[in-house]
Amino acid sequence: MQIRSDFDSGNIEVINAGDPGQVRLAIRKDFASDHFQWFHFLAEGLSVGQRHGFSLTNAAQSSYKSAWSGYQAVASYDGEDWFRVPTTFDADGLHFELLAEHSSARFAYFEPYSRARHARLLVKALALPNVELLACGSSLQGRELPLLHVRGTASAPRKIWLIAQQHPGEHMAEWYMEGLIERLYQDDEELQQLLSKADLYLVPHMNPDGAFLGNLRTNAAGKDLNRAWQAPSASESPEVLFVQQQMAAQGVDCFLDIHGDEEIPYVFTAGCEGNPGFTPRLDALEQEFRRRLMAVGEFQVEHGYPRDEPGQANLALACNWVGQTYDCLAYTVEMPFKDHNLSPDPRTGWNGARSKRLARDVLSVLAAMVDKLR
Repeated sequence: MQIRSDFDSGNIEVINAGDPGQVRLAIRKDFASDHFQWFHFLAEGLSVGQRHGFSLTNAAQSSYKSAWSGYQAVASYDGEDWFRVPTTFDADGLHFELLAEHSSARFAYFEPYSRARHARLLVKALALPNVELLACGSSLQGRELPLLHVRGTASAPRKIWLIAQQHPGEHMAEWYMEGLIERLYQDDEELQQLLSKADLYLVPHMNPDGAFLGNLRTNAAGKDLNRAWQAPSASESPEVLFVQQQMAAQGVDCFLDIHGDEEIPYVFTAGCEGNPGFTPRLDALEQEFRRRLMAVGEFQVEHGYPRDEPGQANLALACNWVGQTYDCLAYTVEMPFKDHNLSPDPRTGWNGARSKRLARDVLSVLAAMVDKLR
């Protein structure tokens, strides 16, 4: 058996692959950081009809070791159809197995969103007559950071911003953006309502270096971009600096930051209730957003992060910084790496397709609320 990870988003270290029934592996740390949790590798030379086992021996020391409880790894034979495989966790690592149907298979922490698919998504978006490449930043390693502008029909439109995958291992975030862009092709009544009042500003992928390198949390400088919004720099976090500059030029009336959460098996949001500038108006907007999304999609409000105390928000986070700076509705949208416990799917768990559906549901909510954003 051969184990490879020398490709886009690949991450694994081989300890011992001599026993195909129990291959011993380790997750490599993020580039220039001690974080680690994301894995993605290709196993070649599988014996069809035989059961193969894999152990990630350092999982108990990973960044979110409690997240492995209840988690199942994903596998794919063709890189397109991903499914969950039997997985257990103990002090000796994360253990999963596959009864091989083909001679090679990929395994990953979550269904990966590749750079090649990202490139195709941009082509698809820019083929729409009302979508333009407004600006393009650059990551530390020189990868493009496109900002897409979806033009509506209003003379003075509301400005709605969505950014995704600040944390590179959270691949569900760009699946979400794909679902959003696919809905732009539908041109349905709700979408027309939204674009009659608002323009959309989309950054489909905030951390292309980190994702390509197989990182969980950080960019090529070892920087957590979602802790860099108070003081971004050209040397460590140019991705955030670029988006802030574009926001200052265009304005912001609503902001959504799309993420994935390792531990919580639900879709949920985190808001700005701890911001110094949080007002009853913003509180009402947050509550309405949650209420409407719960009515149309896979979303709930019982499970999530603890609410910040008034005035105690971390303004280095994108959601809090944007909400405070622009006095607007700002949310972090979180999706699970596991399954969604309110509507479990044993074969896939939470996956790319469900992330895409959530994006379409959020557009419906924004269409219903656009008049109230200011």
